Amino acid sequence: MSNATLPEILTEATRRKSVITDCVLLIDEEVSKKGGLSGIAIKGAFAIVKAVKPGFLAEAVDHMLDDFAARLDPFYQGQQKSAGRSLPSYFGEHSSAVAEALLGITDQRAQRAQNQTLKKTYEKLRPTAKKHVEEAVPGIARLIEKHSAKVAA
Repeated sequence: MSNATLPEILTEATRRKSVITDCVLLIDEEVSKKGGLSGIAIKGAFAIVKAVKPGFLAEAVDHMLDDFAARLDPFYQGQQKSAGRSLPSYFGEHSSAVAEALLGITDQRAQRAQNQTLKKTYEKLRPTAKKHVEEAVPGIARLIEKHSAKVAA
Protein backbone atom coordinates (compact mmCIF):
# COMPACT_ATOMS: atom_id res chain seq x y z
CA MET A 1 0.00 0.00 0.00
CA SER A 2 1.35 3.39 -1.03
CA ASN A 3 1.04 6.53 1.08
CA ALA A 4 1.00 8.63 -2.08
CA THR A 5 -2.06 10.62 -3.03
CA LEU A 6 -3.71 10.09 -6.38
CA PRO A 7 -2.58 13.51 -7.67
CA GLU A 8 1.00 12.55 -6.78
CA ILE A 9 0.63 9.22 -8.56
CA LEU A 10 -1.19 10.28 -11.73
CA THR A 11 0.44 13.64 -12.36
CA GLU A 12 4.05 12.78 -11.51
CA ALA A 13 6.19 14.16 -14.35
CA THR A 14 7.68 10.86 -15.55
CA ARG A 15 4.28 9.12 -15.44
CA ARG A 16 1.91 11.84 -16.68
CA LYS A 17 2.27 11.15 -20.41
CA SER A 18 1.59 7.44 -19.90
CA VAL A 19 -1.48 8.23 -17.78
CA ILE A 20 -2.79 10.58 -20.49
CA THR A 21 -2.24 7.92 -23.16
CA ASP A 22 -4.11 5.35 -21.06
CA CYS A 23 -6.96 7.82 -20.46
CA VAL A 24 -7.32 8.45 -24.20
CA LEU A 25 -7.35 4.68 -24.84
CA LEU A 26 -10.00 4.25 -22.15
CA ILE A 27 -12.17 6.97 -23.71
CA ASP A 28 -11.78 5.34 -27.14
CA GLU A 29 -12.81 1.97 -25.67
CA GLU A 30 -15.81 3.43 -23.87
CA VAL A 31 -17.02 5.26 -26.97
CA SER A 32 -16.63 2.14 -29.12
CA LYS A 33 -18.89 0.19 -26.71
CA LYS A 34 -21.81 2.60 -27.11
CA GLY A 35 -24.81 1.24 -28.94
CA GLY A 36 -28.22 2.38 -30.08
CA LEU A 37 -29.13 5.80 -31.40
CA SER A 38 -27.28 7.64 -28.66
CA GLY A 39 -24.22 5.49 -29.38
CA ILE A 40 -24.35 6.44 -33.04
CA ALA A 41 -24.55 10.12 -32.08
CA ILE A 42 -21.68 9.82 -29.58
CA LYS A 43 -19.48 7.92 -32.04
CA GLY A 44 -20.24 10.43 -34.79
CA ALA A 45 -19.44 13.45 -32.64
CA PHE A 46 -16.30 11.75 -31.35
CA ALA A 47 -15.12 10.98 -34.89
CA ILE A 48 -15.69 14.59 -35.97
CA VAL A 49 -13.71 15.98 -33.03
CA LYS A 50 -10.84 13.56 -33.70
CA ALA A 51 -10.81 14.44 -37.42
CA VAL A 52 -11.09 18.20 -37.00
CA LYS A 53 -8.51 18.49 -34.24
CA PRO A 54 -6.19 15.49 -33.93
CA GLY A 55 -4.67 15.36 -30.47
CA PHE A 56 -7.57 17.27 -28.94
CA LEU A 57 -8.50 14.45 -26.60
CA ALA A 58 -4.97 14.11 -25.20
CA GLU A 59 -4.81 17.89 -24.74
CA ALA A 60 -8.15 17.91 -22.93
CA VAL A 61 -7.13 15.04 -20.66
CA ASP A 62 -3.80 16.74 -19.91
CA HIS A 63 -5.62 19.97 -19.08
CA MET A 64 -8.06 18.26 -16.68
CA LEU A 65 -5.87 15.48 -15.23
CA ASP A 66 -4.93 17.42 -12.09
CA ASP A 67 -8.59 18.13 -11.33
CA PHE A 68 -9.60 14.53 -12.08
CA ALA A 69 -6.88 13.16 -9.78
CA ALA A 70 -7.89 15.53 -6.97
CA ARG A 71 -11.58 14.65 -7.31
CA LEU A 72 -10.86 10.90 -7.33
CA ASP A 73 -8.37 10.98 -4.44
CA PRO A 74 -10.98 10.67 -1.65
CA PHE A 75 -12.28 7.48 -3.27
CA TYR A 76 -8.75 6.19 -3.76
CA GLN A 77 -7.88 6.92 -0.13
CA GLY A 78 -11.11 5.23 0.99
CA GLN A 79 -10.18 2.08 -0.90
CA GLN A 80 -6.65 2.18 0.51
CA LYS A 81 -8.14 2.12 4.03
CA SER A 82 -10.60 -0.68 3.23
CA ALA A 83 -9.50 -4.18 4.08
CA GLY A 84 -8.33 -5.93 0.93
CA ARG A 85 -11.01 -4.66 -1.45
CA SER A 86 -9.92 -4.14 -5.02
CA LEU A 87 -10.02 -0.65 -6.48
CA PRO A 88 -12.50 -1.65 -9.25
CA SER A 89 -14.79 -3.20 -6.62
CA TYR A 90 -14.60 -0.16 -4.34
CA PHE A 91 -15.10 2.32 -7.18
CA GLY A 92 -17.94 0.18 -8.55
CA GLU A 93 -19.77 0.41 -5.24
CA HIS A 94 -19.36 4.18 -5.37
CA SER A 95 -19.86 4.64 -9.13
CA SER A 96 -22.60 7.26 -8.78
CA ALA A 97 -20.49 9.41 -6.44
CA VAL A 98 -17.37 8.92 -8.58
CA ALA A 99 -19.30 10.03 -11.67
CA GLU A 100 -20.68 13.09 -9.86
CA ALA A 101 -17.20 14.01 -8.63
CA LEU A 102 -15.78 13.87 -12.16
CA LEU A 103 -18.74 15.63 -13.75
CA GLY A 104 -18.41 18.36 -11.12
CA ILE A 105 -15.30 19.49 -13.00
CA THR A 106 -17.13 19.89 -16.30
CA ASP A 107 -20.12 21.39 -14.48
CA GLN A 108 -17.89 24.16 -13.13
CA ARG A 109 -16.32 24.74 -16.53
CA ALA A 110 -19.73 24.92 -18.19
CA GLN A 111 -20.93 27.46 -15.62
CA ARG A 112 -17.95 29.68 -16.43
CA ALA A 113 -18.41 29.36 -20.20
CA GLN A 114 -19.26 32.59 -21.98
CA ASN A 115 -20.91 30.86 -24.94
CA GLN A 116 -24.62 30.47 -24.11
CA THR A 117 -25.18 27.85 -26.82
CA LEU A 118 -22.39 25.74 -25.34
CA LYS A 119 -23.89 26.13 -21.86
CA LYS A 120 -27.37 25.10 -23.03
CA THR A 121 -25.99 22.12 -24.96
CA TYR A 122 -24.04 20.94 -21.92
CA GLU A 123 -27.10 21.29 -19.68
CA LYS A 124 -29.12 19.24 -22.15
CA LEU A 125 -26.51 16.45 -22.30
CA ARG A 126 -25.57 16.44 -18.61
CA PRO A 127 -28.26 13.95 -17.42
CA THR A 128 -27.08 11.26 -19.84
CA ALA A 129 -23.42 12.04 -19.19
CA LYS A 130 -23.65 10.61 -15.68
CA LYS A 131 -24.75 7.22 -17.01
CA HIS A 132 -21.82 7.16 -19.44
CA VAL A 133 -19.31 8.12 -16.77
CA GLU A 134 -20.71 5.48 -14.39
CA GLU A 135 -20.21 2.88 -17.13
CA ALA A 136 -16.57 3.97 -17.41
CA VAL A 137 -15.84 3.75 -13.66
CA PRO A 138 -14.46 0.17 -13.74
CA GLY A 139 -12.03 1.17 -16.48
CA ILE A 140 -11.02 4.28 -14.56
CA ALA A 141 -10.34 2.14 -11.49
CA ARG A 142 -8.22 -0.31 -13.52
CA LEU A 143 -6.23 2.61 -14.97
CA ILE A 144 -5.57 3.97 -11.48
CA GLU A 145 -4.70 0.50 -10.22
CA LYS A 146 -2.17 0.08 -13.04
CA HIS A 147 -0.40 3.36 -12.31
CA SER A 148 -0.56 3.10 -8.51
CA ALA A 149 0.98 -0.38 -8.70
CA LYS A 150 4.03 1.21 -10.38
CA VAL A 151 4.44 3.48 -7.36
CA ALA A 152 4.12 0.63 -4.86
CA ALA A 153 6.62 -1.52 -6.78
